[in-house]
Amino acid sequence: MPTPEAVPAAPRHDPYAALRLPEFRRLISARVCFVVATRIQGLVVSWQILHLTNDPLALGFIGLAEAIPSIGVSLYAGHVADTVRRKNIIVAAVAVLLLCAAALWGLASPWGLPLLAKERFYTLPLYAVIFVSGIARGFLGPALFAFMPQLLPDRERLANAITWNSTTYQASAVLGPAIGGYLVSFDFVRIPGSYAVATGLLLLALLQFVSIKGRPLPERVGEQLNLKESVLSGLQFIFSNQLVLAALALDMFAVLFGGAVALLPVYAKDILKVGAAGLGHLEAAPAVGSVLMAVLLTYFPLRHRVGQKLLWAVAGFGLATILFGVSTNFWLSLLLLFLTGVFDSVSVIVRSTLIHTFTPEHMKGRVSAVNNIFIGSSNEIGAFESGAMARLMGTVPSVVFGGSMTILVVGITAVLAPRLRRLHDVKEELGA
Repeated sequence: MPTPEAVPAAPRHDPYAALRLPEFRRLISARVCFVVATRIQGLVVSWQILHLTNDPLALGFIGLAEAIPSIGVSLYAGHVADTVRRKNIIVAAVAVLLLCAAALWGLASPWGLPLLAKERFYTLPLYAVIFVSGIARGFLGPALFAFMPQLLPDRERLANAITWNSTTYQASAVLGPAIGGYLVSFDFVRIPGSYAVATGLLLLALLQFVSIKGRPLPERVGEQLNLKESVLSGLQFIFSNQLVLAALALDMFAVLFGGAVALLPVYAKDILKVGAAGLGHLEAAPAVGSVLMAVLLTYFPLRHRVGQKLLWAVAGFGLATILFGVSTNFWLSLLLLFLTGVFDSVSVIVRSTLIHTFTPEHMKGRVSAVNNIFIGSSNEIGAFESGAMARLMGTVPSVVFGGSMTILVVGITAVLAPRLRRLHDVKEELGA
């Protein structure tokens, strides 16, 4: 009697596939130091400016001061990331950010404080440093986004690398605000010492980025474009792909309207009354939720009804934002911010997977630049929107309004982007 042919076993999912690559681990380590440093710096500068001005709109101007230059250079930075070795751009951008951190440290020191005390200058030097850092981040984002896949030997590890990239980012975002909040609250550290810690971590990140071997640019098959054509081709790619465009727009408006994080110093100081240490916990709570969800998705990747899960996750983000806005209990507020992170993690991983999967290697710098305008800068513009609405409506109504608008955007996207709503599996969609 003939033996039935054996069915080959499905390849076993390896949750650590990308982490087995030494240079990918080095990149992740550098990014951890970088994100922790910038999160410490962001918390400290917002706390410093709130105490100098006692004005929530001043917190919004922090985001605007970084978003304007970042948006201004993004499209050109995307072109550069596709024409210049990406490691060189990363090293140069991080070096500039290191100098900015050192400048903030200097301004907070005894010899820098008299400058801030002058009414003519007031917070202007702080905003000027943030402006320069926005330029550097505008160049760093596309280069780092496009460089990461070049460290992978095959496409099979890409989804795993994206998930670990998000997981470590969110873990760093947990540590940064928590460390920053405690540093600011310690009498022997305060603001100058906090900036010093951030500067040291950025130096460590720079050294790790330098240690990674550079990679040649991907071959630009049949593409010899000038700057204008290069920029337009990136925009055309985004707007011709409904899946990528819908995911970007959904995430952008969620971040833009759901920017309650920008007002956390006000909640910590005036509503929840928990001080700088409490602010650190509030800042870290969304990232705790994000990292736990990202770790879960590392072991149990999204495989079915991906589009619907994305839409529900963003709607959940909006609802949690509304409830946070009206909460006056510190522990409930922590839980709701935790949930915003859980929901946001799903959105980040799906969006990153769609962009990396559907974008050709030689265009990733330009497409990432558009992504930076949609998402990266919407954090800062959302911070300004939150600060401005808080000035006009009050802090609590502005947060509730933002969360409500996020839910409305989900409904509009579900109607206008049926391809995203019906998205079942990314690999199946790619095959189609």
